Amino acid sequence: MQLSASPYEERLTAPRSWWLICVLVGVAMALIFLPFGTLPLLGGLVGGTAVSAVVASSYGSIRIRVVGDSLIAGDAKIPVKALGEAEVLDPEETRAWRTHKADTRAFMLLRAYIPTALRVQVTDPEDPTPYLYLSTREPERLAAALEAARATA
Repeated sequence: MQLSASPYEERLTAPRSWWLICVLVGVAMALIFLPFGTLPLLGGLVGGTAVSAVVASSYGSIRIRVVGDSLIAGDAKIPVKALGEAEVLDPEETRAWRTHKADTRAFMLLRAYIPTALRVQVTDPEDPTPYLYLSTREPERLAAALEAARATA
């Protein structure tokens, strides 16, 4: 079976402020190497900035996709027939579901810098996971894509 074009795809990239922090890490490394001369100072600046940028980029490279009859969220691939109702969470509900309302058995694709999320019930009786918590900037669009995929499956 060949997969069709994805009706929904989102990359949860790191916020812009994190890139400024990467530069500040490089400056801090440069200051650490300042007593050793100009070349180590430049090496600390470039190396510190590069390493922290790689870390920020890898953390922000997670994707959420609805492809064919599956939801792919990070490393998890879940068939939409195993999913139930999707609930769009506003910023206040998002905060509540990632703190005091959270279930330890839930699958959580959590990015605290994204203010909205989607909570999807898991209906598969074989799966102990009660729900999926997916941080997303477009929860309504993701819920619609899941509903469309469920209707065609």
